[in-house]
Amino acid sequence: MDNTAAQFIDLLKEQGIELSAKQLEQFGLYFQELVSWNEKMNLTGITERDQVYMKHFYDSLSLSFYINMNEVSSLADIGSGAGFPGIPLKICFPHLKLMIVDSLSKRISFLQHICDTLGLKDVQLIHGRAEDVSRVFAHRDAYDVVTARAVARLSLLNEFCLPFTKKDGIFAAMKGNDPSEELAEAKRSLKELRAELQKVESFSLPVEESSRHIVMIRKTGATPAKYPRKAGIPAKSPLI
Repeated sequence: MDNTAAQFIDLLKEQGIELSAKQLEQFGLYFQELVSWNEKMNLTGITERDQVYMKHFYDSLSLSFYINMNEVSSLADIGSGAGFPGIPLKICFPHLKLMIVDSLSKRISFLQHICDTLGLKDVQLIHGRAEDVSRVFAHRDAYDVVTARAVARLSLLNEFCLPFTKKDGIFAAMKGNDPSEELAEAKRSLKELRAELQKVESFSLPVEESSRHIVMIRKTGATPAKYPRKAGIPAKSPLI
């Protein structure tokens, strides 16, 4: 075992996550395939092993430091890109029923390959736009936890993600910089989409100490019928 893997294991152990040999192997395969596919398509600008383990894998798992994933049965990852945070969470918490939405079919092909290679079950991968997918009955107001990592500003993200979140469920927006300004401009979208701010968790990534924030939003009621608006409209005219 090299230093990167050993450090990864120790840091997760500090957070109460004990990785099995199989799970460690899955992360290793994930890294290898990510770098290999990244040569053919743009998945990430981060390819150094220690950086991938910290800035992608550990950062993705940070959601489980603040939400007890053992009490969560369904998770939706919106705009997942290369599978973050959904796939790392699925590796560590295999009981999760994971649904990933992404608008690029090439990324969905990569994620299908990852699920097949790692032997991940109960993962649904959907090629589409969040505004369209959340109109489908099976996905509307349906998930215990919905998350998005570094996708868009909160006023826009709320309209993308809250329609997937069940009543009393949590939408967790994973952010880098302090989201205070975004929260101020997101007040209208929270009200319109039947949700309220629960709390903001702040921490620093180990080693490099870059700041991270997780905005926890609780869904208080069913999504009004008029939301989300048609694909493309939220981005052009966010609820501010």
